Amino acid sequence: MVIIMEIRTASSPKDVKNYTTQRLREEFLIQDLFVPGEIKLVYSHIDRIITGGIVPITPISLTAGEELRAEFFLQRREMGVINIGAEGMITIDGKKYPLKNREGIYIGMGSKNISFASKDRNEPAKFYLNSTPAHHAYPTVLIKPEGEAGDEGKEGIVIVKPENKVELGTLEESNHRTICKYILPGQVESCQLVMGMTKLEPGSVWNSMPCHTHDRRMEVYLYFDLPEDNFVMHYMGEPSETRHIVMRNEEAVISPSWSIHCGCGTKAYTFIWGMAGENQDFGDMDGVANQNLL
Repeated sequence: MVIIMEIRTASSPKDVKNYTTQRLREEFLIQDLFVPGEIKLVYSHIDRIITGGIVPITPISLTAGEELRAEFFLQRREMGVINIGAEGMITIDGKKYPLKNREGIYIGMGSKNISFASKDRNEPAKFYLNSTPAHHAYPTVLIKPEGEAGDEGKEGIVIVKPENKVELGTLEESNHRTICKYILPGQVESCQLVMGMTKLEPGSVWNSMPCHTHDRRMEVYLYFDLPEDNFVMHYMGEPSETRHIVMRNEEAVISPSWSIHCGCGTKAYTFIWGMAGENQDFGDMDGVANQNLL
C-alpha cells in the first residue's frame, strides 16, 4: 500500500498573472490521481482542502500521515467521497457501505478507522475524495443519485432530492447540463464541505458559462468521462486576467476563490465539484458577463 500526500501553498492573483504554462500546471493541476493500489492526496493551503484518489486492489486504510499531525485522518476533518469506478466498499469503524458507480458518501468528523475496497480487483472502484476542516461531528450518510427498492426512508441513506437535480443551459448555447448536488444544507449536513456532480449532455461542451467567482468559497474540479484523445480547456484567473490549463481525463484542478472557474471540452464530459470556505450557500456567486472577460 502506498499513501502519497503532496502539499500545495496558496497563490496570489498578482503573482498568477505572471506564471508560465508550466508554473500554472504545477500550482493548480492535479494529475495521476487514480493509481491502482495507491492513495494519492493533495493538501492545498487554500481553505485547507484535501483532494484525493483511491484505487484499491486489496483493501486500503486511510491514515493521517505526518502531514496532518493528527491521531487519525478525520480527527479534525470531514470528508466526501464519490465513486467513479466499478462497485466498491468503504468500511467506517466496522460498518460497511457499498458504493456503486456515481454513488457518494459523507463521512463525519471523528470517524477513526476508514478502509476502501473493490468488489472485483480486476475492475476496481475509483474513489474520489474532498476533505475539509470540521468543528462538529455530523452523521455519516450514504448518498444515492437514484434510489433503489428499499432505500427510501432507510437510516443512513439519502437519495438526492428532485430539487437538487437542476437542469441548466441549452444545446444551442453548448452548455446543456444537469447539476446533481450531493452534500449541501438541507440534504446532507456538513461543517463546510459542499459537493456534487455535473454531467454535460451530448453536443454541449461548456460548463459554468457565463462564469462567476465566489469570494467566500474555493473550489476543486475533477474532470472525467473523457476519451483518451479529448481534453477540457479549464479557464481560471481574474476576469480581467484569464488563463487556461489543458486537462485530460480524470485530472483535477484547484480553483481559488478569486478565480473564475469554467471549462470547455472537445466533447461532452462529467465533472465533480467540491467547495470549501465560510459559506455553504450554493447560489452565493458573483456573475461575470461574457463581454467583461479578458
